[in-house]
Amino acid sequence: MSEGTNEKVLAILENIKKNQDVSEEKAINNTVSEKNNTNNDRNKPIPGKPKSGRFWKSKKDKFSSISKTKGLKQDFQKKTALRLELKRTKELSKQVLEQLKQREIDRKERRRENIKRSEENKRKAEVVQVITNTAKLKRMKKKQLRFIQKRDVNTDVESKNK
Repeated sequence: MSEGTNEKVLAILENIKKNQDVSEEKAINNTVSEKNNTNNDRNKPIPGKPKSGRFWKSKKDKFSSISKTKGLKQDFQKKTALRLELKRTKELSKQVLEQLKQREIDRKERRRENIKRSEENKRKAEVVQVITNTAKLKRMKKKQLRFIQKRDVNTDVESKNK
């Protein structure tokens, strides 16, 4: 083998040895920290039975002591893509809501027109009998009087003449 390849092989072997040394140090540190943790656990006072009797409730930490992490930051392109997507979805939802409102308005309008048309048809189909003798009204029974309605007949005649 040439000198260049020998040097590369030696460099790789050194890196492997360093990595092994680092991993051994980490293992040693882990065991030491575990021992420290057990010592810390021993130093903590043993909690007694809670006054409330709720033994399953753990002690709560203060909000200030809780460590907060900032979320992963996204790059500018992803942010802009998300904003555009949000805009599109909002526009679509607005359009759908507008369509629903429009349908409801149309339906109400159709209903009003149908009611109006049916009222006109009822008026056209009515059989009208003009009572000229008012004495007949005095002779009628209550039940018959309930069916009598006052109408302005002249307006119907005038509208037909026009």
